[in-house]
Amino acid sequence: MAEQPAAVVRRTPWHLWVVGIFALLWSSIGCVDYLMTETHNEAYLKQFSTAQLAFMAAMPAWVIAAWAIAVWGGVAGAVLLLLRRKEAVWVFLASLVAFALTTFRNYALANGMEVSGDAFSLAFTAVIFLLCVGFWAYSRAMARRKVLR
Repeated sequence: MAEQPAAVVRRTPWHLWVVGIFALLWSSIGCVDYLMTETHNEAYLKQFSTAQLAFMAAMPAWVIAAWAIAVWGGVAGAVLLLLRRKEAVWVFLASLVAFALTTFRNYALANGMEVSGDAFSLAFTAVIFLLCVGFWAYSRAMARRKVLR
């Protein structure tokens, strides 16, 4: 009987740790925002205007669910990336799609531009979107290179 070739063991590249830890920390910020908003933390909500609070209170359940998927998916994707699991690709993709849906609803279907459509908010939203795309693309590249199992 012919011997089976030994499985190729891929070393974890140093940048996976940097990206994974950054993704975990970044996504955790979104989770704190989500938790503070959804638990109606009075101290946290003081930073928002009356119009912004009304906007958040009027969010339909599907938007809140998409927001939860976006932020918690980011944390789960980062943990999976750090564990070198290929499922990180799909979890980051789900987080990206959920973020895109939430953003589309808030700015295109609701009055989000009126409430918080200033230059800083729009730029920050663009940064979040680019990071979501980046985390997904990075995890996909690591899966293709067989770094993720």
